Amino acid sequence: MEKVKNYKNSIILSVISLVYIVLVKNFDVSKIGPKNSSVGFSKLNDFFRDFFGSNMTIYKITEVLGIVAILLVALYGFLGFMQLIRRKNVFRVDKEILSLGGLYACVLIIYVFFEKCIINYRPVLIDGKLEASFPSSHTMLAIVVCLSSIMVSKKYINKKYVDKFNLFTLVLMALIVLGRIISGVHWISDIIGGVLISLTLLSYFKCVISKNS
Repeated sequence: MEKVKNYKNSIILSVISLVYIVLVKNFDVSKIGPKNSSVGFSKLNDFFRDFFGSNMTIYKITEVLGIVAILLVALYGFLGFMQLIRRKNVFRVDKEILSLGGLYACVLIIYVFFEKCIINYRPVLIDGKLEASFPSSHTMLAIVVCLSSIMVSKKYINKKYVDKFNLFTLVLMALIVLGRIISGVHWISDIIGGVLISLTLLSYFKCVISKNS
């Protein structure tokens, strides 16, 4: 019953995410962005842009924190590599590690997809150029990497340190997401999109690792 519930939740989140993406592209679209770029949910986004403004110092801090999140990816990649060396067969690597690899690959694919199929551009110019803004890739990176790490940490982190590790990842996630909002380099709809897509991916990840347990 628990597995069925997990799959139902995954499907529901998938539908919500897809509907949201369509709405961001088509609902309340106005040219409120730099160089008259069009943005959906324009009233909501304009409100948050005016409220927070932009802060490039915080933007740069979140860039550094994003590197820390990538180091967590490297940590699990290293564990998987060491298992592959010892066990000499990729199919004997822990299913959790392989599932994490698949999860990270999905994040990368989604990032590349939305770099090509642009929903909207950033509310600020970066080096004088328009950049794709939806969904917030740092939001996805933070939520997916940090929460998936917590989901498998008991298996790979010493019991003495697992609680501290989980707290660290939660704080890292919060700092990145809140930093992206406050920095003003994303529309609030980009952040919400990043959250929804991340939760969808994590729900499928949970289904996979539950199936393998």
